[in-house]
Amino acid sequence: MDGFPTTQELLVNPSPFVATQKLDDPGDTLNEGAPMRPLVALLMFTSILPSFAQTGDVNHSFIQVNGIRMHFAAQGQGPLVILAHGFPELWYNWRHVLPALAAAGYHAVAPDMRGYGQTDAPVDISAYSQTQAVADMVALVHALGYQQAVIIGHDTGASTAANCAILRPDMFRAVVQLSVPYTARVQDAPEPSEANRRRVKPGEQFYITYYQEPGVAEKVMDADPKRTLRMWLYSSSGGTPPQHRARYTFGINETALDGRSEPDILPAWLKPEDLDYFATEFSRTGFRGALNWYRAQDMFWAATPFLVGRQMMQPALFIGGADDPWIAQVGRAGVDNLEKSVPNLWKKVLLPGVGHSVEQEAPAEVTRLILEFLRYVDR
Repeated sequence: MDGFPTTQELLVNPSPFVATQKLDDPGDTLNEGAPMRPLVALLMFTSILPSFAQTGDVNHSFIQVNGIRMHFAAQGQGPLVILAHGFPELWYNWRHVLPALAAAGYHAVAPDMRGYGQTDAPVDISAYSQTQAVADMVALVHALGYQQAVIIGHDTGASTAANCAILRPDMFRAVVQLSVPYTARVQDAPEPSEANRRRVKPGEQFYITYYQEPGVAEKVMDADPKRTLRMWLYSSSGGTPPQHRARYTFGINETALDGRSEPDILPAWLKPEDLDYFATEFSRTGFRGALNWYRAQDMFWAATPFLVGRQMMQPALFIGGADDPWIAQVGRAGVDNLEKSVPNLWKKVLLPGVGHSVEQEAPAEVTRLILEFLRYVDR
């Protein structure tokens, strides 16, 4: 593949990715039938094991995409729906959503994102830029034999879903964001690391700032992954007592786990075997790859100045938890002003009593909303 531009060079060029149209009908798709982009030509050089999703049980496969070996779980047949998890998560976050999508006639595919689970975890922090995450999703769509997909993302996966939509509107025809809303970049805004430092008072640190120094968060989180995940999932869950809820700003001498609490009992939605699955995977991989996503934020910001003011034009659905401490402490303005950045927003729903991990805490309601949205998009 010598002579091809790098993935970064292809994505940074704004000309193939302009999406300024506001749809007369949010159910329409953007650029349908658009010619193949140079990025697609590059990313079609992928390989896939001959193990595709079937209608019945979840099927696990590995695929070579964008220079990494990616694990994914899949179920069903029909139009493609990609499910992108967040931090600190796995494909397993979608265990309730996969069968519902399959039963409704969709090919639902949930990868372990790069750096997580059974997917490769490159060493270089630059490998975790959103540029690379988008390229992974583009490669996955084409390697599965599709030209377009709906993309659904939770947490950092919601950011990846939005970036897929704004960089490749020809490919990603509709978007569902869970918990983390898309906000268009503002002219003259500081880079993310500086913006995060400005969020807090002297003597405090924002959680993403704490993640920046390699090895610091890993030392704390890797010491006992099961304890880390137990505290993480409990403290961000709906119904957690106020004194136990996650804190996203904490003292400079505190760690991220000082902003979390140990539960006396697991939340009802988190079974012991679920926690065991997460803990087994993170005990094997550690949290370095997952944390590197945050360390690469400035790189994506520097590479994409053309995204200033860029709205996400696809039909979109946002689902959050009304009891999510992240929304309460960090994301409230983004949720309240979502329509400014997403003019074709179909619905914005905050589920009562639900915390951050909406697809695990309220799977029946989340899947109902997703399927209603997909029927609207595909009508």
